[in-house]
Amino acid sequence: MNRKQVLKNGEKIVIKRLTVVDIDAVLSLQDEVIQSLTTVSSLQPLSKEEYVHILTGNGMMLGAFSYDELIAFRALLIPSVDEPEHLGEDAGLEQEGWSQVIYSEISNVKPSFRGNGLQKILGEFIIEEIDTKKFRYICATVAPFNIASLLDKFVHGLQIIALKEKYEGSLRYVLVRDFEEQSKEAKTCKLVKMENIEEQQALIEKGWRGVHVEKQDQQWFVEYQSFW
Repeated sequence: MNRKQVLKNGEKIVIKRLTVVDIDAVLSLQDEVIQSLTTVSSLQPLSKEEYVHILTGNGMMLGAFSYDELIAFRALLIPSVDEPEHLGEDAGLEQEGWSQVIYSEISNVKPSFRGNGLQKILGEFIIEEIDTKKFRYICATVAPFNIASLLDKFVHGLQIIALKEKYEGSLRYVLVRDFEEQSKEAKTCKLVKMENIEEQQALIEKGWRGVHVEKQDQQWFVEYQSFW
C-alpha cells in the first residue's frame, strides 16, 4: 500500500508498509519516543529481534513518512498459538480458535508530530489491511491509566474483557474486537473509578465489558456495559 494523507497541521505524508529495510528508522524513532516520556513504564518498547520477527512474516507494520523521514509507525503481531499467556485464552476462546487472533502491538509517534491524530490514522489503515477471513479477533493489552492507549483501542472497536496480571505480574486490561460480532445495544451502563480494580474485575466476571473512559472531577472512570 502507498497512501497519501494531509495532517491537521497541513503537512503531507505518505503511509506505507514497512519492511526489514526500515528497521534502523524504527529503532531510532522508538528511542526518540522513549527519551520524550515522563513515565517510561507507559511504553513497553520492543527489541530489534522482536521487530525483525514481525517484519519477516509474523505480522505487519505501517509507517508514516514526511519527506522520507519515518515519523510514526504501528504494528500488528501474529502470535504463536502455543505461546504462554495467549490473549485468546483471556478472550474466552477455545484453543482451536487462537490461530484466528492477531495482536495490536506497539505504536510510536514522533514527539514533534503529536496532536495530528497519527495513531488513529495508522490504526484505521492497519485494521483495513487485516485479512478478516484469516483473523477473526484483534486483541491488545493496556496498562490502567494509560489513557491515550485505552482511548485508541476503544475508537477502533476493542472492548475490555479482562483485567488481570500479565507478563510477570504487570496489571493489564485485555481488550478484544470480534470482526464477526454484530453491534448490540447495551442494557445497562455503569461508571467505575479506574483505581477500583476489584469492582471492575467483578463486573467483568459477570460478563460486563469496558467500552469507554472519561474524566470527572480529576478522576478517571471506565464505562462498563452489560448486553444481557
